Amino acid sequence: MAAWGRLTRLYSYCGPCPLGSVLINVSSSQDEDLSCFRDIKPGAPHHYLVVPTKHVGNCKSLGKEHVPLVERMVETGKEILQKNNVTDLSDVRFGFHWPPFCSVSHLHLHVLAPASRMSLMSRLFYRLHSYWFITADQLIELLNSKEETK
Repeated sequence: MAAWGRLTRLYSYCGPCPLGSVLINVSSSQDEDLSCFRDIKPGAPHHYLVVPTKHVGNCKSLGKEHVPLVERMVETGKEILQKNNVTDLSDVRFGFHWPPFCSVSHLHLHVLAPASRMSLMSRLFYRLHSYWFITADQLIELLNSKEETK
């Protein structure tokens, strides 16, 4: 499990990106390319954002070569939930807002738990099978269907 606790600023990696001014917890050197922090407008009792430390565009700009990144983001989300005593991983939601319904153009995974305790508004914002939100599993499936762009 990643060691959380060393504070840093994304700005040094991400330039003028809006997420650059957010104080974040960076994992151990094993996975310094991902960061995780609480959402400033939580949609569930546990609502975290997992972001690449270096700038990556929104989920629509990704290709097949980004599947390992998305998978690592999900694993990091699971780790932070477990660290915060969320044991029922069947009642969680991992996903991304689909452009143009993103407020930030830096790739960020929403980790929400328990999904059954999301407010009515959050159930709309993070709605399954909608035009504006895609689960991590759906994104991975979509990316795997694309051609490599390396």
